Amino acid sequence: MKFFNPFDFNDPVTYAIPGFVLLIVVEFYFFIRKKLNPNNNYYKDATASIGMGLGSVIIDIAMKGIALGYLFWFYQFRIFENLGPHSVEEFANWQWHQAHFWVWVIALFLQDFAFYWHHRLSHEIRILWSAHINHHSSTNLNFAVALRQSWLELLYKDAWYIPLAILGFHPLMILTLHQLNLMYQFLTHTEAVTKFPKWVELIFNTPSHHRVHHASNIKYLDKNYAGIFIIWDRLLGTFKEEDSEKPIYGITKNIQSYNLFYIAFHEWKNMWNDVRKAPTLKAKWHYLFNSPGWNHNGEDQRAKTLQKNLS
Repeated sequence: MKFFNPFDFNDPVTYAIPGFVLLIVVEFYFFIRKKLNPNNNYYKDATASIGMGLGSVIIDIAMKGIALGYLFWFYQFRIFENLGPHSVEEFANWQWHQAHFWVWVIALFLQDFAFYWHHRLSHEIRILWSAHINHHSSTNLNFAVALRQSWLELLYKDAWYIPLAILGFHPLMILTLHQLNLMYQFLTHTEAVTKFPKWVELIFNTPSHHRVHHASNIKYLDKNYAGIFIIWDRLLGTFKEEDSEKPIYGITKNIQSYNLFYIAFHEWKNMWNDVRKAPTLKAKWHYLFNSPGWNHNGEDQRAKTLQKNLS
């Protein structure tokens, strides 16, 4: 019995799209429509988010072959031989996966840990934030926003998993887990669920934790980067509990636009203008690689500085 056809580029997310659409409709009908007022931007915003999602699907189709190419190249230098099948044919066979279920469990945690650092650095380094920001530029949080994926992140996101390939995890396993991780994260983009039992909130990324992540309130900025397991944030000092202060979604300076290309590229223009006007090479470097909000004139608007001043 075949487990996976490596030449079939329909990954798990592709198969999940009808489910995503159904959940968007259900969420709107039973929850969001009750909260809307005549001036609400929900419809335009949701359309823009879905449009960004469709664009990301097209780009991802092209990038998937490239990602598999360089992951397989690194895989030939793997350190451990028993963490992955020795051929594509073996990977496609259920028997290998049944006998090596423990490999999937280890790979799941390591893939999620790699995602944590990809996500965290995408908030802490300006040039990476310029690619990631569009996912946060909606002033709503709902299942449609989960589809508001970056177009430019797709060019390099799988490179974060090169260490897993070098360790010996099969590239197809790595990318499958990444897709399953994204499917899980889709479910965290909602206000329809308040909180789960304490043990779930302790271990897993939940809608409550992810509402904090999407909030522009100063005390919530740059928190809760988890993909599946919130334990990484708890261990590494980036966790923040959702409390009585209601999250205000969006970015610190909202863009007020539903144009897909403006959503995707506006921060690149802002960053370029800052680099161009910077008086020194050192300042130009900081505008590219320091945290968003760094300013050469001393007006420090970085999240950590704002939170320090708040306290």
